[in-house]
Amino acid sequence: MTVSFHKGRLGVRLARTPDDLAACQALRHACFFGAPGVDADAYDPLCQHVMIGGDAGLVGTCRVMVLRDGAALRASYTASAYDLSPLANYARPVMEVGRFCAAPGASADVLRLAWGALTGIVDAEGAGLLIGCSSFPGANPAQHAAALALLGQYHRGPVSQLPGVRAAQVVPLTGPVPDRRAALAGLPPLLRSYLGLGGWVGDHAVIDKVMNTVHVFTALSVDAVPAARARALRALAG
Repeated sequence: MTVSFHKGRLGVRLARTPDDLAACQALRHACFFGAPGVDADAYDPLCQHVMIGGDAGLVGTCRVMVLRDGAALRASYTASAYDLSPLANYARPVMEVGRFCAAPGASADVLRLAWGALTGIVDAEGAGLLIGCSSFPGANPAQHAAALALLGQYHRGPVSQLPGVRAAQVVPLTGPVPDRRAALAGLPPLLRSYLGLGGWVGDHAVIDKVMNTVHVFTALSVDAVPAARARALRALAG
C-alpha cells in the first residue's frame, strides 16, 4: 500500500529502502536514549514504518504491524509484555502501533500527521482495533502514580478484552486521584491522543528498565472514533 501526503512543510510517507529504515532507527534511538545510535529489533523487518519529515529531515516516525489472526497477535511486540489471549478471536485485523517518537522541538502537527497516516493504513487493511504500549518516561512508577491511578479509574477497557499479566514487573492501576486535571497533564501526548479518540487501557502497567519507561497496554476500536474526527483524519491523508 501507499501512504503519501503533505501538510504545510511536512511530508508523510512509508519507509521504502534500507536507508529509510536506518533513519527511523536513528531517530528512535536519539529520542528514547538521548544519544546517537540505532534502536533496532527483530520486529522492524515485519513492520511498515511511517516517516514524517521536512526541510530539517526526519522529525517523526512510528511502526505498524497488521495482525490478522491469533497466531500473529501472539508474535507481536505487545504480546512480549502482555497476555493478549482475550483478543485472540477478534473478528477483524488488529493493527499494532509502536515506537512512535518525535524529534525534540518538532511541531505538534507531527502527532496529527501520524494519525492521518495510520488512518490510511487502517482503511487499506480493514483493521478494527489498534493496540500498542504507551510509555511514560522513567521506570519508577511512583513518578507516575496519579496518572496511572487516573487511567485505572476512568479509562480502563472492557473486562472481556483486558490483557493478562506476562511481564515480570508490573503495577496495578490503582490509587487516589486528588487532582484529576494534574493527573491528566501527566499523561504522555500520544496516550492523551488515544484516549481523546475513544481509546482505553489495561488494568496494569509494565516496568521496562531497558527502555527506562513504565508503559500501559493501549487499545482503540476504530468504530469508537468520533465520526467528525475520522472524517478530518481521512481528509488530512487525502
